[in-house]
Amino acid sequence: MRRTTTLLTITGSLLVAAGMLTGCAGEAAPGETAVADLQLDAGWVDSGRMIAVVTEGSSTCVPVAETPAFADGVVTVSFADPAVDAERPCTKDLVPRVTLVAAPEGVDPAQATRVDVSYGNASGSVELPGAEGLAGSGTQTDFMPSAGWLTSGDIALVTWGSSSCAPVVDTMKKTADAEITVTFQTPPADRACTMDMAPRALIASPEGVAEGAGVELVLVGDTFDNTRVPVL
Repeated sequence: MRRTTTLLTITGSLLVAAGMLTGCAGEAAPGETAVADLQLDAGWVDSGRMIAVVTEGSSTCVPVAETPAFADGVVTVSFADPAVDAERPCTKDLVPRVTLVAAPEGVDPAQATRVDVSYGNASGSVELPGAEGLAGSGTQTDFMPSAGWLTSGDIALVTWGSSSCAPVVDTMKKTADAEITVTFQTPPADRACTMDMAPRALIASPEGVAEGAGVELVLVGDTFDNTRVPVL
């Protein structure tokens, strides 16, 4: 099934997020303990400093990653629901959305890594192949856009800027054999943005571009002027 491109604002220790559809991880009836399978997708972003983990649920409410741990080639992390109130309810759609997880100390992105996620009564694992030449955990981000192939064959794109003014995709199309141009909407001239610096993530489904090395995204519009981003 071709996935719908979804723009997400992310939160966490260094990440900023939107919210989460209450109970979409699976709720147990009173007196019961239910365990559900969590379907996951993942990819390296920010030169291996972060892992983009994809779950499905409300497009406007994204689970937040708690502090991850790493041992014996496995990253273990719990997801939690962000605060939701009546003034900012969650939409009741069901789409893939990204939670950004900071790669714990010791993670080598050149090595295959398993990511184990628990979220409420649900849990799941995804095997993330190694990628050569990445900076990895313990290095400082350059706050530049980054992109990485997900295990599904889709692409995770991360941009940096105000957490309240994430860029909104207008169009996304193949413009060369190994090139996808992402055009963002022109923001309103009077929009007010928070003065923080946070990663914002979206998922792209590349039409007609084969997965592999050498693929680039070209970002146009909003604050981007033909910014070229290699897909890790």
